[in-house]
Amino acid sequence: MQTNRLLINEVNLGTRLNHAVSDDRRGEFALLLAMLSDDARDMAQFNLPDSLKDTESRLRQQFELPQSQPLLANIAEVALTDNSAAFHQQGMSAFHLQQSLTPEALVIRGQDSIAMNAVLNNCDPITLSRYRGELNPQIGMEDILHFADQVVAQRSMADLMV
Repeated sequence: MQTNRLLINEVNLGTRLNHAVSDDRRGEFALLLAMLSDDARDMAQFNLPDSLKDTESRLRQQFELPQSQPLLANIAEVALTDNSAAFHQQGMSAFHLQQSLTPEALVIRGQDSIAMNAVLNNCDPITLSRYRGELNPQIGMEDILHFADQVVAQRSMADLMV
């Protein structure tokens, strides 16, 4: 089996995968699956046409709708939207009006993504400090020699105790 096209997702295969299964050609089936991309973002269900994005902006303009509420905001940014002052000073209706005009983000978090935070929460402190750049990954040779001297001293003390 030879192909001159790149196989990224199942849509590129057409019916060749089906024919390989129905004709009991295991080798071709395995080869076709192996040629597909490993990245989940390349799967067909995650590829949306660009016309959907254009349609949304056109409809927003046609019906004079404000921009959609942002889902995420970085706490390190200077200009975060905070509508709490409108609630405290003028009440609930002023807060709703302000929220409609300039919506707050649903989640305000740090600079790391949610997935990276989940990974960092499961890391040991050394890896966490390396990721944040707080730890120098290069250990000086004098530190290693000092550690080796300590190990030799401990072994000699252990031999004396026995």
